[in-house]
Amino acid sequence: MSVLLHNLSREREMENVHLAGEEEDIYSGYNDYNPTFDSEELENDVGFQQAVRTSHGRRPPMTAKFPGTAIGARPLATAFGARIPLASSMGRPMTGAVQDGAARPMTAVRAAGYTSSLTRGSAFDPLGQSKGPAPPLEGKNEDTPEEKIKILEKKVNDLIEESCMAQSIGALQLALEKAKEAGRKERALVRQREQSGNAEHINLDLTYSVLLNLANQYANNEMYPEALNSYQVIVKNKMFSNAGRLKVNMANIYVKQKSYPKAIKFYRMALDQISNAHKELRIKIMQDIGVVFVRMGQYSDAITSFEHIMSESPNIKTGFNLILCYYAIGDRERMKKAFQKLISVPLGIDDEDKYIPSNDDNDSNMVIEAIKNDKLHQMERNLKVLAEKYIMTAAKLIAPAIETSFATGFDWCVDIVKSSQYIELANDLEINKAITYLRQKDFNQAVETLKTFEKKDSRVKSAAATNLSFLYFLEKDYDQADRYADLAMTADRYNPAALINKGNTVFVKQDYEKAAEFYKEALRNDSSCTEALYNLGLTYKKLNRLDEALDCFLKLHAILRNSAQVMYQLANLYELLEDPQQAIEWLIQVLSVTHTDPQALAKLGELYDSEGDKSQAFQYYYESFRYYPSNIDVIEWLGAYYIETQFCEKAIQFFERATLIQPTQVKWQLMVASCYRRSGNYQKALETYKDIHRKFPENVECLRFLVRLCTDMGLNEVQEYATKLKKVEKMKEIREQRVKSGRESSSRGRREGSAGSAAGASPSVSSPKKAAVMDTLLSNTLSPVYRKTDVKAVSQPESQQTSPLLDSGRDSAHSSSTKGERLSAKMRSLPGSNEPYEASSPKEIDASYVDPLGPQMERPKTGAKRRVEDDDFADEELGDDLLPE
Repeated sequence: MSVLLHNLSREREMENVHLAGEEEDIYSGYNDYNPTFDSEELENDVGFQQAVRTSHGRRPPMTAKFPGTAIGARPLATAFGARIPLASSMGRPMTGAVQDGAARPMTAVRAAGYTSSLTRGSAFDPLGQSKGPAPPLEGKNEDTPEEKIKILEKKVNDLIEESCMAQSIGALQLALEKAKEAGRKERALVRQREQSGNAEHINLDLTYSVLLNLANQYANNEMYPEALNSYQVIVKNKMFSNAGRLKVNMANIYVKQKSYPKAIKFYRMALDQISNAHKELRIKIMQDIGVVFVRMGQYSDAITSFEHIMSESPNIKTGFNLILCYYAIGDRERMKKAFQKLISVPLGIDDEDKYIPSNDDNDSNMVIEAIKNDKLHQMERNLKVLAEKYIMTAAKLIAPAIETSFATGFDWCVDIVKSSQYIELANDLEINKAITYLRQKDFNQAVETLKTFEKKDSRVKSAAATNLSFLYFLEKDYDQADRYADLAMTADRYNPAALINKGNTVFVKQDYEKAAEFYKEALRNDSSCTEALYNLGLTYKKLNRLDEALDCFLKLHAILRNSAQVMYQLANLYELLEDPQQAIEWLIQVLSVTHTDPQALAKLGELYDSEGDKSQAFQYYYESFRYYPSNIDVIEWLGAYYIETQFCEKAIQFFERATLIQPTQVKWQLMVASCYRRSGNYQKALETYKDIHRKFPENVECLRFLVRLCTDMGLNEVQEYATKLKKVEKMKEIREQRVKSGRESSSRGRREGSAGSAAGASPSVSSPKKAAVMDTLLSNTLSPVYRKTDVKAVSQPESQQTSPLLDSGRDSAHSSSTKGERLSAKMRSLPGSNEPYEASSPKEIDASYVDPLGPQMERPKTGAKRRVEDDDFADEELGDDLLPE
């Protein structure tokens, strides 16, 4: 059986073999009728009907032969020919199978990707997913000229964007560099297009963007010639549409360069190239032309431009400029008309009532809440504030000019404003009227004007009461200031200015705790109120709460970065906190703001002096002296510095200046004479002492110096000055005894208590004149550099020993032990005078003195080991005959 089937299959294969010599028509048979597709004979097909009834459509096994095709078989009947009966379903042909030994002809279906042969075991896969993933996309070939041009264009656009972004963040130099790089790459792009033969496809928009951005960046970096050249390149190129508008930019640059005629020329050229359809742009250009005319002083031409704008499209800024021009030419009537036009300019702002929520509709309330503070509403508020500012400024400007008196002018402006949409500005104008009275020093009229607001609404009443409180505070009428501060607080409790005034009135009464509470309340109402924060810091400073005061001033410094007062307070607080280095740093910052402040310079010198840095202290003290040569403390320090450094002749000029400033103070003249004496100019010193004696004949120190100098120089005037010295000392002794006896008689009942204190007290306590003399002599004996510290540390016995005047009226036992008592041998041999006020017992003259410049400095020791000198004449006594005459 298997052999039979094998032979049968071999025969069929041989039937399909076509010889090369046979001719065949591969397109024949397409019009033959296939009975398989004849649905009309299905009812007569016994096999089909049996299959439908028995197997529910299952096809029986294929046993019959397929009908023959057009190749090597009889042709099938067509639709017009005789139809053969359909074979049963057992013999239905399969698509693509071989029928009657002939191959199925090629059809057009094969070209669509289908095959006529049946593949066993193949699954349905119309999308070809069984073939695996699709191969990767082929990469673009960037070597082509078109791709290179596209990449270069993208780089240019990216550089323009980077330049604009850098400008937006303030990096102007970086923006310029990016713009230059974009220009270089754009020129390279144009050359590449020309080389590739695509010169007609040059991107003009890209070229325009590059040039415009470069010109803008030049202008932002104030490189005006380069910017003008770049704009000129764009304007002259006829291929760029609307390039004439850039002449406005060129005109703006000429305005910055103050080349006003050229600016006018370019503004007008730009105006000629802009059609009337762009009305707003033309109005802005004409406004710029008017402003340039104002800067040139051509007010009539500026008025022409501004009047045209006000007739075509009125706005607040142009109306204000028009008023300024009329004010400049002094036209009163036109000023009034321009002011009326200004307040009638429509702002185009909706009523504020639309932002008030209603209680009925929740949806509308949500919308109102969303738009209450959006960008559009903020813009409307800013526009209204700007309009009010211009109107207030214009009213204050023209009020004194439109009438014979500024009060009448203000009244006219107030009446006009009351009849306009800015009715709430009328009260502000009234307050400005009072402020104008203040500037004219007419305080009574100012007070009367402000008092008229006491019966008006709370806001205006609070403002007027605040100003009244401030005025009375300046006049030191603290009761009235306190009263009006209370009135202002009653009208408006949240008025920070009223709270500050109330705190100030409490501060001057030294109730610092209560003042601090008012300042804190003002800060709670307005956290940016710098006056309240400053005063709170001063209050904490008075309360010795230095850390809290420091916090206040540090916060204030964060708000007012360049306030010299705040920085000086910080320096003072650090000094009180015993941190001199920080104090020095803050004072240096003060000098960075106010370079010529003599007080800050002197304070800095004082701090460096306390730190022991004499050179830095001298530098700042000298700078302070240059800017303010009348500060006695600075003059005294500089004179003492030169004396300490052994440059007495340089100290003379400072003490002479002090003499000019305080001619009644004898100590400065004594210091000048002492400087002459120390520098070796004894003749000049003697003349100075004589001049001092003529001006101050009762000055004991001057007489003592004269006695000493005349004795040393061997002058005959020594006895004259010694006699005068004796008289003065006796007169002072009598004066002291009289004052002392008067004091004892007045305090007889307290003798026991005063007896113990009198033993150690200085006589200067009972005599104001003596006290002044003692203070003068104390200041003479101390160097100004250490005076403040030493005076605090000097005890009472030391003060008695320092002044020889206090010992002049004591007995010889006390005077012999007095510090600094030196008597000359010639003074001891002087005969006593027979003056009527001379004491009955002979008394020696106290010719001792104390140098007002202090003792001279000892020569510094240069050797560590003490030198032992052998004096051959140590044991011998020298007679008076060997002493110099």
